[in-house]
Amino acid sequence: MAYLLDSNVFIQAKNLHYGFDFCPAFWDWIDTAHAAGSVFSVDGVRTELLSGADALSTWAQQRGSSFFLQPDASPLGSLQRASVWVSGAGYEPAAVATFFQIADLYLVAQALTGGHTAVTHEVPSTSTKRIKIPDACLGLGLRYVTPFEMLRTEQARFVLRS
Repeated sequence: MAYLLDSNVFIQAKNLHYGFDFCPAFWDWIDTAHAAGSVFSVDGVRTELLSGADALSTWAQQRGSSFFLQPDASPLGSLQRASVWVSGAGYEPAAVATFFQIADLYLVAQALTGGHTAVTHEVPSTSTKRIKIPDACLGLGLRYVTPFEMLRTEQARFVLRS
């Protein structure tokens, strides 16, 4: 089982809790966990991160298709299953159309294909105006966690040495 990270995990880490300038250990942990086969994301997330033209886009540019999983034939059944759920879950047409156009659908489908856990800062919502990753995960029987839950479960340690 691996974790698949949503765009907001990287964006909020850079902007808030784990800035590159004061907490490089977070980013090192991401690389180490990826090398161990437990942390990934999807190509659609990479595309979203590259649009920022900042330190985060540079970081994303330096990670290739082994980190940002490319869409291929393997999740096609999962894409179809997720699409069917999204289309029939009672969301407004604009919410469905948006979900089909952003990385979230591919992240959910990839999690479904591999039995992975989605990692996001999003929380479930009862709104029909926007489909959030936790809502799709709940609807499809997938596990999702916050980045903080992932870090605790994986026993990440960011300790200053004296």
